[in-house]
Amino acid sequence: MIAIRNVTMKFHTKQGTVQALQGIDLQVERGEIFVLLGRSGSGKTTLLRCLAGLEKPDTGQISLAGKVVFSDCERIFVPPQERELGMVFQSYAIWPHLTVFENVALPLTQAKRKLSKQVVQDRVREALQLVQLEGLEKRPAPLLSGGQQQRVALARALAIKPQALLMDEPLSNLDARLREDVRSELRELVKKIGVTVLYVTHDQVEAMALADRTAMMDHGVILQVGHPQELYHQPVNVTVAEFFGSVNWLEGRITEAGVIKTEIGTLHADSASSVGSQVVIAIRPEDIQLSASPSGNANEFEGEIVSTTFLGDYSLYQVQTRTSKRILKKAMGSPIAPGKAYFQISKDRIRVFYNRELSSLSRKA
Repeated sequence: MIAIRNVTMKFHTKQGTVQALQGIDLQVERGEIFVLLGRSGSGKTTLLRCLAGLEKPDTGQISLAGKVVFSDCERIFVPPQERELGMVFQSYAIWPHLTVFENVALPLTQAKRKLSKQVVQDRVREALQLVQLEGLEKRPAPLLSGGQQQRVALARALAIKPQALLMDEPLSNLDARLREDVRSELRELVKKIGVTVLYVTHDQVEAMALADRTAMMDHGVILQVGHPQELYHQPVNVTVAEFFGSVNWLEGRITEAGVIKTEIGTLHADSASSVGSQVVIAIRPEDIQLSASPSGNANEFEGEIVSTTFLGDYSLYQVQTRTSKRILKKAMGSPIAPGKAYFQISKDRIRVFYNRELSSLSRKA
């Protein structure tokens, strides 16, 4: 559905040249919800704008449904209004002097290809029904809640019956609880109508909740593409691992196959194979077992729970080891009281990064 090949783009500033996109290759399938994830400045919004035709790349090729809409070699650049794309922005771009109906109808009434009044009414009515805003056609935009404004923006994008829907941080202005509800409804809606979605966010939870597949971007490069579970459990480097959820980091050296000497003691890990290598180890907080008494199993260490933070459906524990290293543990259920404890790390849950997998960016200690 969406094919992006070797797309590059530079921005020229007073401080110098910024390489916003560096040889991006991406394929999004029809009906797929594809999320571009990354921190501010990673290039995700620039890539979205290039696809929309709001930015012109320096090199590469972009195709939509088999039609080339940009190619530097063939000197093709199809303007935004001819790409048949729906867009939902972070700000929603709702016109305050218009009603709900008029906001949704705007791209239809201003389109180059004129539509009859009846077609416009039918399209708007259908779009408002999809986002559950029927009956609010005459309401002035200023009287809408934040969630309703977001739905109007979505209805306006769907009313043109787009080939694909582009969404740039569309939920970031909503409060946490409403954002959780809306993203669930959004996924259900786009799957129901079968539209292809390219979605930009910096929120890894949002990416995991929405995406069929995710591309993690950093400094204009795609670091990894896959299902959210894949990026979470099998990150290709430190940057992906630390961005896609909380991580405990340990430094160590592989002393023999399956054995790593670390700053908290000796760990057994299935993925440790290159003897003599200096490595960095990633352990997710939920992959640690915590108990009041020792089990005698491998990868078990004595520590002390120095703090507990109750967060409703789970608790976070800070466990200090005998070497003063602190380990973060996440667990559901009733909070465990501070004091002496034993924590165990599953050897098949330890992710080992060799030098070739490390990021040049700073990582959390």
